Amino acid sequence: MKRHLRLLLGVSAVTSLAMIMTGCSSSETASNENSSADSSTDRPKVAYVTNGVASFWVIAESGVKQGGEDFDADTQTLMPAEGIGDQKRMIEDLITKGIDGIAVSPIDPVNQTDLLNQAAKYTKLITHDSDAPDSDRLCYIGMDNYIAGRMCGELVKEAMPDGGKVAIFIGRLEQDNAKRRRQGVIDAILGRSEDPSRYDLPDAEIKEGPWHIVGTYTDQFDRAQGKANAEDALSRHPDLAGMVGLFAYNPPLILEALKQADKLNEVKVIAFDEADETLQGIIDGHVHGTVVQNPYEYGRQSVRVLAGLARGQSLADLGISEDGFLNISANQIRSDNVETFWAELKKNLGEQ
Repeated sequence: MKRHLRLLLGVSAVTSLAMIMTGCSSSETASNENSSADSSTDRPKVAYVTNGVASFWVIAESGVKQGGEDFDADTQTLMPAEGIGDQKRMIEDLITKGIDGIAVSPIDPVNQTDLLNQAAKYTKLITHDSDAPDSDRLCYIGMDNYIAGRMCGELVKEAMPDGGKVAIFIGRLEQDNAKRRRQGVIDAILGRSEDPSRYDLPDAEIKEGPWHIVGTYTDQFDRAQGKANAEDALSRHPDLAGMVGLFAYNPPLILEALKQADKLNEVKVIAFDEADETLQGIIDGHVHGTVVQNPYEYGRQSVRVLAGLARGQSLADLGISEDGFLNISANQIRSDNVETFWAELKKNLGEQ
C-alpha cells in the first residue's frame, strides 16, 4: 500500500512538472559573482521554500532578506500552510516563472524525490533544514539533525538525572530532519552508541534502565492537535516526568498545557529551537534548556550559495564539502547563556 502510494505520487509529480516545463529552458547565469548588475541575469532570482509556517521560519526569512542585500540577489520566501500539496504547487510555480535557484526544506523527501529531480533539471536546487539525500539536489545546508537530537537528549539527562517517564512531541516524522532528530534524542537518553540508521517505532513504549519513553506524539503542524497531544500525555501518564518538544511550536504548546494543569514546576520541559516562549521559559525556570539551530544563517547562506551557483561558481568555490554538506552547527541554550543568545537573535531580526 505504502509503495503503491509512493509510486502514484511520483508519477503525479513527474507528469505535472513535465506539462509545466514544455517550452521552458534553464535560466542563464552570470560568470562572476562580483560582476556589475547591468542586466536581470546579473542579479539572480532565488526562492527559499520552507516546510510550514512557524516562528522558526520568520527568523530564516530575515536571513534570506539579508542574503539578498549581501549577495546582490532578488529573493522571496514561501511558507506552505497546507502541507505537501501546497509545497509542490509552490515549487512548480517557481519553475514556471524561470527562477534561478530554489532552496527547499522537503516535507516528505521519499515521496517528493521525483518532483525534486524534475525541478533540478530546470534550476539550481538545494535543500536546507531537512535533506532529501536521494534526490538530485546540489547540496544540503543545515546541521546534522541526528547529532543535534543527541544534544537534546543530553539536556534531558541533565534535567532528569534519575530517569523517569518521558513523552516526545514533534510535527511530522515524514521529514528527514524529524526522523533523525527524534532518534538522536532517544539514543542519547538511553546511552546508546551513535547510529543514525537506527529507528524506533513512534508508537512503541521504550523501557531501558531508569527510562520509560511513553511514545512520540505527532500533530502534522496542527497547533490545536499539538496542544491536545500534550494534554493527552499528561492525562494518560499522571507520573510523567519529562516532555520534549522537537519542533519550534511544540515547547510553547507544552508550556500552555502544563500551566493549565498546574504542573509547570512538576514536569521537566526540554525544547528545540528558539521560540520566544521557550526562551522566556528558560529564564523563568520552566524550561531546562533548548537546542537551537541557526535559521537566520540557513536563509542567508542559502541565498549566498544559490546566487553563487547562478553566477557560475562551483560548490567547492562556495565552501561546500565533497559530500554536499554545508554545516551550520547547533548549540545548547540554558539559563547561563539564554539572555546573550536572545539579544543576538533580536539583533538579527532588527528588534534592537
